[in-house]
Amino acid sequence: MNIADRFLNYTKINTTTNPMSKTSPSSLGQWKLGELLVSELKLLNSIDNIEHRDNGIVTAELPSNTDKTSSTIAFFAHLDTSAERTTDTHASLVEYTGGDITLENGMVLTVSDNPDLTSYTGDQIFVTDGESLLGADDKAAIAAIMDMLHYFDENPAVAHGTIKVAFLPDEEQGLLGAKAFKTPDFADFGYTLDCCGIGEFVHENWNAGNAVVEFIGQSAHPMNSKGNLKNSMLLAQKFMGVFPETETPEVTEGREGYYWMKKIDGNSAKTTLNIDIRDFTQTGYAKRCQFIRDAVSSFKLLYGDNCIQLTLMDRYQNVANFLPTDESAHSPVNLALNAYKENDIEPKVIPMRGGYDGAVLSEDGIPCPNIFTGAHNFHSIFEYLPLKSLKAASDVIQTIVINSAKG
Repeated sequence: MNIADRFLNYTKINTTTNPMSKTSPSSLGQWKLGELLVSELKLLNSIDNIEHRDNGIVTAELPSNTDKTSSTIAFFAHLDTSAERTTDTHASLVEYTGGDITLENGMVLTVSDNPDLTSYTGDQIFVTDGESLLGADDKAAIAAIMDMLHYFDENPAVAHGTIKVAFLPDEEQGLLGAKAFKTPDFADFGYTLDCCGIGEFVHENWNAGNAVVEFIGQSAHPMNSKGNLKNSMLLAQKFMGVFPETETPEVTEGREGYYWMKKIDGNSAKTTLNIDIRDFTQTGYAKRCQFIRDAVSSFKLLYGDNCIQLTLMDRYQNVANFLPTDESAHSPVNLALNAYKENDIEPKVIPMRGGYDGAVLSEDGIPCPNIFTGAHNFHSIFEYLPLKSLKAASDVIQTIVINSAKG
């Protein structure tokens, strides 16, 4: 089966994550896709240790076929798609000769909104029908990984070390599959394939946490509110006012961190404020957390110890905190960058202003940079995936495996 057919087959299974579910995986479609992958893995003669865990995680191993010592490398993708759209996917592969692309329902994927389209003139492009997500996030990754395994199964003379793969559920709702993986001895290091156009490479992301701040007021009837009413909503407003206006998501970019006033809910008696905390450096993240603690302490001095309560929680760390710092050709970062270059792909190293499964996996013991899938406009009805970019993702991870076995 070629990589295009693989991808289209995977899109036919609705794997929308379900934030309301208490099960893992959160949707039946993720389990069905896992079953399909297990059946495809069993057709490959060289694959061992195929497992479909009760929580939906699928794992498998391609044993080493060389006497040379090499690292065990893992490749990860997630089974679910985002809940922005829950409808079934009706993807198609179109010949792109330039200009805008009219989707099945009449919506138009325009060059004016998507100037990168012009780079793919003469290619074939997977597009949506205008009603659903394409699901390239992350079924493009699954197709690339399965295509890589198929290549080594069909070419047993090509030397490779031990390769492992894992397909994880519910990345789209808090990296739940990666948090449930809990297999630190699975590999020496790994790569996720998730996000973005050809050439993009991520080996740093946020140190991330969140703060929940509760403001406790005192309600009173307007007849006797003077001197008695303490409005918790106004306390929350004053608290938000102490944060720097230049350190919010809407005015920062690149490696600039921020505080995000993410959600506020309450009434005059009690108000709860949720704040996202993000920074690329551990020192910067620690300073941001301390800033919030200090602000809470100041409010207690001004309005009383019982007026405010703080809960601080870490969510995930920067992958860079866990990657080897050596400059050898066999370090995870250099293996990937050299594979890009060998495939005539210009690396576009970007700091990810977000989290991905690799952040959790790295913290749990498997250092894990991120490789492109080739897709654009994730979480949108205008999501699209050039076929050559998808094939390039498979070629890159094949090259990583081959170069790792060279010793």
